[in-house]
Amino acid sequence: MTQASTGQTAETDKGGPRTALAGLTTRGRSFLAAGVAAAICAYVLGQTDLLQVGLLLAVLPLVCATVLYRTRYRVAGSRRLSPGRVPAGSEARVHLRMDNISRLPTGLLMLQDKVPYVLGPRPRFVLDRVEAGGRREVSYRVRSDMRGRYPLGPLQLRLADPFGMCELTRSFSTYDTLTVIPRVEALPPVRLAGEAKGYGDGRQRSLALAGEDDIIPRGYRYGDDLRRVHWRLTARYGELMVRREEQPQRSRCSVLLDTRGIAFRGTGPDSAFEWAVSGSASALVHMLERGFSVRLLTDTGTSVPGEGTDGFAGASQESADAAGMMMDTLAVVDHSDGSGLSRAYDALRGGNEGLLIAFLGDLDEEQATVLGKMRQRSGGAVAFLLDSESWVREPAEVPGPLDGSANQLRMLREAGWTAVMVPRGASLADLWREADRQRTQMVSTGPTAGGGGV
Repeated sequence: MTQASTGQTAETDKGGPRTALAGLTTRGRSFLAAGVAAAICAYVLGQTDLLQVGLLLAVLPLVCATVLYRTRYRVAGSRRLSPGRVPAGSEARVHLRMDNISRLPTGLLMLQDKVPYVLGPRPRFVLDRVEAGGRREVSYRVRSDMRGRYPLGPLQLRLADPFGMCELTRSFSTYDTLTVIPRVEALPPVRLAGEAKGYGDGRQRSLALAGEDDIIPRGYRYGDDLRRVHWRLTARYGELMVRREEQPQRSRCSVLLDTRGIAFRGTGPDSAFEWAVSGSASALVHMLERGFSVRLLTDTGTSVPGEGTDGFAGASQESADAAGMMMDTLAVVDHSDGSGLSRAYDALRGGNEGLLIAFLGDLDEEQATVLGKMRQRSGGAVAFLLDSESWVREPAEVPGPLDGSANQLRMLREAGWTAVMVPRGASLADLWREADRQRTQMVSTGPTAGGGGV
């Protein structure tokens, strides 16, 4: 379980007399106004008894404000998120803790946390008297259907006197951030072509063909283990030669997310763009779990900060951190101002890119041509094509694929892609199996790149 927490200590005697007077409640202001009015009337009418009543009414809220202002005790507040990263549509719990670290007990406290409106109403808690050295813990739940990064805080503490005449608010300055990541759908282990061009098993494969060690030598470097010295080749070349340690080669996969604003229509959690983001997240996690070196690309050519040229490696201790970094990137990804996919193609011009999985919006002939070039740079390519117009119209108005989307699908398949149309509200797991069936048909009708289990 992922947790995040922050804490801060605050003194309740901050501010000045004006701050204390400004904290008078409606009841306190009413008492003060009634006392002043009674005192004026008593002076005009010469009523001594009424003057005493007026003074009592006016002095009571002032005394309460002064006592509350001069009360000196220190409290510490902390917030803990459980978890700190949550999928869209799921709940996270926020734990608040207040510690009285002074030598005096507190009065009535009202604890309030500031949250964005998309996470729900602002939580408020009334805490009774907290003894010296005591603590109080409360919690509330937040939920968002939209991904993003949402600030929580600052935490506010409201102090009140026993008569309800005055309230003073103290704010802590620390914030926490709740990251709402895209929904991730579990995908079936099917066989898609091209996970590592030229390799059939799809797992780690040695660079050498004989045993665990690559007998191709290299020159001795300072710090090399002398047990790896190849003496026969050393005698042959006249210098120390060592056996090169084999470095296994991982299957590679690139996930391309089309973020062009002109390629998608509609907004909200059920829009085509949100489905594409969720699909990209599901594919990334699925390929990482199967030991692939995975990288995330967008139409702008950018990838995850800190990601290497080969992407993040799966099936390792860092795979969970890698998945977290990519989920954090997808949590805040938004539409781009670009109109083409040329930058993404430039990012894939390194040669063998292994398997390429793309989630695409509306395309034209120019972008279909660019995607055809991308196919030549990869061992295999799978495209999930979303026709945004069909997603914003009622299902009864669109009985089947529109002519434009059917033409886009045809262009991708002619370029060598395994292309699948994504209807409104479709399950990625079903489309994943459909891509596997389509690949099987392509294999039975003609040669294709080597496949492997994904």
